[in-house]
Amino acid sequence: MKLHIIDILIICVYLAIIVTIGLFLKKRAAKNMDSYFLGGKSLPFYMLGLSNASGMFDITGTMLMVYWAFAYGFKSLWIPWLWPVFNQIFLMVYLSVWLRRSNVLTGAEWIKTRFGRGKGATLSHTIVIIFALLSVLGFLSYGFIGIGKFMEIFFPWEAVSPYVPFDIPLQYVPHFYGIFFTAIATFYVMLGGMLSIVWTDVVQFMIMTVAGVVIAIIGMNMVAPEMIQEFVPSGWESPFFGWTLDIDWSGRMDLLTERMASEPYSLMGVFVMMALLKGIFMSMAGPAPNYDMQKILSCKSPKEAALMSGSVPVILLIPRYLMIMEFALLAVYFFKVDGGLEQMTAAESDFETILPHLITKYVPVGLAGLLLAGLLSAFMSTFASTVNAAPAYVVNDIYLRYINPKAPVKTQIRASYLISVLVVIISTVMGFFLKDINEIFQWIVGALFGGYIAANMLKWHWWRFNGEGYFWGMTAGVVAAIVMKFTVPDALVLYFFPVLFGISLIGCIAGTYSAPPTDEETLVHFYIRVRPWGWWKPIADEAEARYPLVVRNKHFKRDAFNVAIGIVWQCCLTIVPMYLVVRGTWGFVASALLLVVTTIILKYTWYGPLCKEEKEYDELMKAIGFENNA
Repeated sequence: MKLHIIDILIICVYLAIIVTIGLFLKKRAAKNMDSYFLGGKSLPFYMLGLSNASGMFDITGTMLMVYWAFAYGFKSLWIPWLWPVFNQIFLMVYLSVWLRRSNVLTGAEWIKTRFGRGKGATLSHTIVIIFALLSVLGFLSYGFIGIGKFMEIFFPWEAVSPYVPFDIPLQYVPHFYGIFFTAIATFYVMLGGMLSIVWTDVVQFMIMTVAGVVIAIIGMNMVAPEMIQEFVPSGWESPFFGWTLDIDWSGRMDLLTERMASEPYSLMGVFVMMALLKGIFMSMAGPAPNYDMQKILSCKSPKEAALMSGSVPVILLIPRYLMIMEFALLAVYFFKVDGGLEQMTAAESDFETILPHLITKYVPVGLAGLLLAGLLSAFMSTFASTVNAAPAYVVNDIYLRYINPKAPVKTQIRASYLISVLVVIISTVMGFFLKDINEIFQWIVGALFGGYIAANMLKWHWWRFNGEGYFWGMTAGVVAAIVMKFTVPDALVLYFFPVLFGISLIGCIAGTYSAPPTDEETLVHFYIRVRPWGWWKPIADEAEARYPLVVRNKHFKRDAFNVAIGIVWQCCLTIVPMYLVVRGTWGFVASALLLVVTTIILKYTWYGPLCKEEKEYDELMKAIGFENNA
């Protein structure tokens, strides 16, 4: 056993605490479906932001990002644009406000506010549920693989097998660990719903923050700046790049060079431009129907939804990158001083498992248990939030709509329990057929979400876009993404984005003009309540004619400016802790000053107008007789 008994006790105490929270909140969560899935819209934005940040601090992604930070250095700043991480800025600036104003329970329910109740709306409703379940299953499989690989390092099978009453082939040991920890996460989210997720996330994030600071202190004491400069290749300590990556590990770590050659980042200039292009369109599409959307819909008001999205980078990035960069430094020590490559080769480990190797070697007793509990909490948070999204769609959008519309709350909650268990079982089975973390990661962010973009961008910004257009655009995108899974190498998925986007866009336009526009009453109601900008002139004219107090949204230029400033601000939040850890004085000072400047700009160009417009919006809704969203 590679963990001391004290570390194991700390982990057991943590697991007991989160299960207790689920049991404690069970009765409160079971009041109604709004309480179960959205926490009754009673939670303050900073708790939801902390919960959302905790959900994004997932163990599988952290394992990948530690590997990226070690291999690519400061240029690893750009790789998460694949998600894209800056979608939180678009949400902060305007999209969270638009989404929360719709006042619905799920993304599929939102469809009727935009497309009404005809054939197109029904088709759209169906494809959103299919997409939501595909993405949920994909993310759960992704997390399942990561937790299994992670725990295998700490609990070698030869130490555990005497206590297990059945034999397991060695290749399935990670899956056994994955099943154990996913079962615990499923249990507490089933009991407490969104309330359980948020309160456990508060505990989890506190643990992760303490763990991040602790590992930062350990790493900075062990690895001097001179050791970093002696070991890493030229360009490792710079976030800037040309057309090519220009980081060459040849002669230092040839095995790492081989691994990096199979990844899509060698043409860094092309990669970043493609990730930015895809990221802008994807961010304009709004949140995918997963835990991010559920947290936005859980906010008390549109203003708090925007503040929640804006709080996520602040809460998440500094502690996360303190931890990630310190592990990258420990990896330098591991491979330079401690014969790390030979140890990993002997254990048949890949570079995605650098993180658990470093914890077992360099983190002292007690602190290892705390750090492991923090990283386990990261997995639990992401997994639980994702599990919560699936029954929200199945129960609210299928069971109550088509099977048992009059089901009492108790029956609905029990149905949610059943769906939670089923999606976990299915995603676990999927996990048995996946080779590694990167395989499912590349498909989710490159292909599946690529097929989502065109239809979901047009739904916000083009009045003529109807339910048929949404259905055929989404269908074309999802089918093309599934085909790409079996025909395009994982490393090249991103570069096929224009093809995927084009196929989906053709489906959107063809479907839109195959049917009449959405009825005017639905569109006017949607426009008045949500107040989007874009190609809405005929509907805006009609809304103003009916309600003279309505003023159309002309804030596109302001929002675009705030998005640009916000992306720079977010990059500074990422790179400040990176420079702090490697003790790059000039880089730290420059990025910190830029962070201060962009924060001041956003205070006057984003936060001030947000507060003013929230008040004006509430007054307008009351004046024209619309139900208050808050």
